[in-house]
Amino acid sequence: MRLVVDLNKCQGYAQCAFLAPDVFALHGDESLIYNPRADDDQRERVARAVAACPVQAITADAVDRAAGVREASDDR
Repeated sequence: MRLVVDLNKCQGYAQCAFLAPDVFALHGDESLIYNPRADDDQRERVARAVAACPVQAITADAVDRAAGVREASDDR
């Protein structure tokens, strides 16, 4: 999965770091560092982090697919 964070939009709220700490972290008070190539096993956590970003600074490919898989399994 590939991630992009618009660091000009990011305000350092750290919701992403709280929800996906293996992918996102704050360095210092407001500098975000992240793994732009997150492992697929982090997909659900990353999807939650993307949704929780108050300024919508995070985009990720394949996150929608993960949500679709989760919804399909919830129907069973």
